[in-house]
Amino acid sequence: MTDTKPTDSMQIDVELVRQLAELLDTTQLTEIEVEDKDRKIRVARKAPAAAALPYSPAPLAAPAPPAAAAVTAEVAAAPAASTADTVRSPMVGTAYLSPNPEAKAFAPVGAKVAAGDTLLIVEAMKVMNPIVAPTAGTVTAVLVENGQPVEFDQPLVVVE
Repeated sequence: MTDTKPTDSMQIDVELVRQLAELLDTTQLTEIEVEDKDRKIRVARKAPAAAALPYSPAPLAAPAPPAAAAVTAEVAAAPAASTADTVRSPMVGTAYLSPNPEAKAFAPVGAKVAAGDTLLIVEAMKVMNPIVAPTAGTVTAVLVENGQPVEFDQPLVVVE
């Protein structure tokens, strides 16, 4: 009789899985995946069912080549404003406050905007989706930083 010991079985690091699950909870992400050498661990939780989105995002042209001035993101703490004034992300992606890294922000704090003006861009799957002002008003808070990952329904900008 030969001694056969399974050497191909994956050794699960339960503590790592627990840490990843805690990270999901603290960051409000729906899934996370890590990989090292021969193993890959993916931890996911079910996202709340999303209703059909009331928009049809149109891709934008690629950003223009960098200009000379750098953009500094104005990020404000969440004000005590009504949620009706808060523009939320319609998708998961990366928020960009300007058309390219050296351009000025689309709508910095204090900017007057008209309904339909671009407030920022959310990139999702290599598509640039403009996030527009639902009504005319003044931008009183920008709640994300340039290049920050955003989740579905995350507050982005407050327009009053």
